[in-house]
Amino acid sequence: METAHKEDNPEGQNSPPAQSLSPLQYNAESLARELTWFAHVVNARLDAYFNSTTGPADNTGAAADAPAPPPPPDLQQDGSVYAGFVQYYGLTTDERLLLMLALVPHLQPQLLDVFFTSNKSLGRGYTEFGGVKGSRHGGFLPTIETAMFILSGNDLARRFYLARLFEPDHVFSAHGILVLDRGSSGQEPYYSATLAISEEYIDFFTTGKIRKPHFSTEFPAKQLQTTMDWQDLVVDEATMAQLEELTIWLQHSPALLGDWGMAKRVKPGYKVLFHGPPGTGKTLTASLLGKAFNLDVYRVDLSMVISKYIGETEKNLEKVFAKAENKNWILFFDEADALFGKRTGITDAHDKYANQEIAYLLQRLEDYPGLVILASNMRNNVDEAFTRRLQSIIYFAKPQQNERLRLWKNSFSARCTPPSDQELERLARQYELSGAAIMNIVQYASLQVLSRGERTVTFADIMKGVKREYHKDGKTV
Repeated sequence: METAHKEDNPEGQNSPPAQSLSPLQYNAESLARELTWFAHVVNARLDAYFNSTTGPADNTGAAADAPAPPPPPDLQQDGSVYAGFVQYYGLTTDERLLLMLALVPHLQPQLLDVFFTSNKSLGRGYTEFGGVKGSRHGGFLPTIETAMFILSGNDLARRFYLARLFEPDHVFSAHGILVLDRGSSGQEPYYSATLAISEEYIDFFTTGKIRKPHFSTEFPAKQLQTTMDWQDLVVDEATMAQLEELTIWLQHSPALLGDWGMAKRVKPGYKVLFHGPPGTGKTLTASLLGKAFNLDVYRVDLSMVISKYIGETEKNLEKVFAKAENKNWILFFDEADALFGKRTGITDAHDKYANQEIAYLLQRLEDYPGLVILASNMRNNVDEAFTRRLQSIIYFAKPQQNERLRLWKNSFSARCTPPSDQELERLARQYELSGAAIMNIVQYASLQVLSRGERTVTFADIMKGVKREYHKDGKTV
């Protein structure tokens, strides 16, 4: 009979890595010991299974006479990311074996080749081993059935007990660590679901870092980042006061929910609507909040989310919410009225499903534990069912004269000579422009100056830019 790969010296599997190792080497050494232990457990299970008194062909369900599996490696003095994860969650031996089973196809896929063993009496593989063969991956991909065989053999009572490892409230599922794929039909037995580990945790256990998700149809959102700081955001006092309330929540919500025990009384997360004319700082504010609190901000691309096909919009959104779960990301929905717009009266089947879509969004928003920002040009375009669930509604007004003057003064490069203060005051007084429009004008004027090989931005350069910006809106200066 084939056996899983073993190290020649399994007794050394508990030895901590040398202190001189790099973090990557720490991770590699730790996972290598865990893989060696996993291989011994698998071999012990197979030996007991094939050499038991009942034998693999006996369908009585009697437990195999398996010896106690070798103890897992001691991780107390292990400085790897994997060891820290196991200790933080207090994982049991069963949980460590399950986690390792999901990791093996990515680390040493050959360890599972033993499960390709053919049942000679039937001319095919052993049903009890579970598993599937991937479309491109040539190795064995484990299923829940594979895990049940390794952990319980033929012991039905233990099999029933271990079902808890796959419950939605178990840390593996609740934190998106392990992913179960039951296929599209949903008609197969539950334990035939493919067992996989999320990409983020593969990276985390191997490199110590979590990979940023790539923008794609599987994750229709892009990360927002900015090189600006809070002093670059120009809004009125009322708006800034409301933004300060939001920053207080970001800073103190863990203490409120945890230390003060308010998690039982208040709903998770924070939902806010930014509304106001274009170019007034809504997107910049979302980016600055992420920068200030070291949180990733993702703008959901609604063009890739919204679908005319029934149920597809919810599926596309679920990809974002599922990926963001337990990562404390800020989700930013720009032009949110396209998705969170007012419900219609039910006149046909399409209206019925559109309202079901909003019902899904309401529930998903309430369940999300992080910050969700909806942005819209018009507050009244957003359905009242959503606004009732918002903790805050913040208006971003077009900048007034004093704010426009600050914007003009803050927009020029330190390497150029801007127009005089008197000329900037005239611009701020005469032309009602948003912050984005002012930045467009400064960029245009600066490029004109560079094309002349000069460094002085003249009032005439600025006025050309003002005329261009007005022309875009169908206006004249």
